[in-house]
Amino acid sequence: MAAASTPKISWEQISPAPVVLVFGKESFLADRAIQRLRGLLLLEDPELEVNDLDAGQYSDGALELLASPSLFDEPRLIRVSNGVKATDAFIEDALRYIAAPVDGTTLVIRHDGSTVRGKKLLDAVRRTPGALEVVCQPLGRGDMIPFARNELRLLERDATPGAIAALVDAFASDIAELASAIRQVALDTEGQITEQTVRTYYAGRVETTAFAVVDAVIAGDVARALVTLRQAVATGADPVPMVAAFAMRFRQLAKVSGAQGGDGQAARSLGMQEWQLRNARRDLRGYTDASLCDAIEAIAVADAAVKGAERSAGHAVERLVRQLAARTAA
Repeated sequence: MAAASTPKISWEQISPAPVVLVFGKESFLADRAIQRLRGLLLLEDPELEVNDLDAGQYSDGALELLASPSLFDEPRLIRVSNGVKATDAFIEDALRYIAAPVDGTTLVIRHDGSTVRGKKLLDAVRRTPGALEVVCQPLGRGDMIPFARNELRLLERDATPGAIAALVDAFASDIAELASAIRQVALDTEGQITEQTVRTYYAGRVETTAFAVVDAVIAGDVARALVTLRQAVATGADPVPMVAAFAMRFRQLAKVSGAQGGDGQAARSLGMQEWQLRNARRDLRGYTDASLCDAIEAIAVADAAVKGAERSAGHAVERLVRQLAARTAA
């Protein structure tokens, strides 16, 4: 009869267990999970003893020494980092330990999954009765909205759907930044958080403003593009990353323009998410191959201009916006 597999849970579902595997490449969620576990154990017993081990620097016997019951029998939390570089000594000691965990001790092992180092140990943990596996993989864009909503709920703040979408649009490239931005706006404002609250509060964020300008340009909305651009300039946005945002988006359009096959197949071949590819294909409807080449050439000229080829970087960006938005609208 096959052994039951260890339950796989998300970071916010973590709970005390004799052995916990925190697995995946999203270090922010992994840190959150381990912090939450420590907090739950402290609630059970404030005398919790916490010890840290680096699996990549491990020497024989250290795990057994830390897990051994003390004179006063305090509960213990042993946090093991760097499981992806675990020494042979750690793997062997951990295999022996999980076969007979010590009562009152919680062993949490962090492994990012970037290599198969320690696979024998991972497989053993996943077969251990009573163990838990916390999955901490990078969130897709579709997961960011629920994440942001949950962050606001934890902070006991109410936000409109537009505000949540604006936060995700601004900080979706980095979940740690997204969480920090949510916390900051929640602490520094009162009342319901609206889209305008977010737009006003983070108006100086270059990446957000830049991509808002790019979106307006691709939509052919010259007026909105220019208004957004001037707001960005007024709040101190740097022209160089503004042009870089155009370059990044139009390079993506160029890649997608030659992609064959359905959305899923094409996205995999280009290393993109399906939603990114679908959006790019939608945006390409306003371009021919010739107009896309012209746009890329205009961006190259603007890039040189904002890096010193022309006296006024701000004028160069505005000229680019007018050129691209007018071409799209035509």
